[in-house]
Amino acid sequence: MMTTFKKLQENTDIHELIKSTFDADLALSGGWGYTKETATIIEALPEGMSLPQLEHMVTTIRAHLEMNITQEKENRYGAINANEREREESNSEGSIFNKITYEVTGIKEALFNAFVKEYKEGYGKEDFDLNTHFKSRQEATLTREVVHYFEVSTLQ
Repeated sequence: MMTTFKKLQENTDIHELIKSTFDADLALSGGWGYTKETATIIEALPEGMSLPQLEHMVTTIRAHLEMNITQEKENRYGAINANEREREESNSEGSIFNKITYEVTGIKEALFNAFVKEYKEGYGKEDFDLNTHFKSRQEATLTREVVHYFEVSTLQ
């Protein structure tokens, strides 16, 4: 069965939620970026971080909330990664938006933990087939394509 992930509630103070859940104090407001209207507003960049790095971080946080934190234990995903596939900049009513498409991957947490255990126990042993191990991991990996809108006008 294909797992569906609910969109996060838009009436949330995302700055506060991210701060309390992930201990990251980011200058963000707006929404979760599912549409241009609910774009995540980036007000400032953390020191030493580029815009694409921050956008990636926020998308990864959103994915963790969707795929792990808001899920029942048996439906939680781990090893969650986001990879940027495409970005588009647009101007709309005096605001600048980045529409970024990411490929997000994850493995059910229980499965992932089993793979880690198998790897730790088998690695270096003659009868441990690394190729089979990684092929099984690949087959267990869920891949999603997601779009995240960011409003970046204040950074220009």
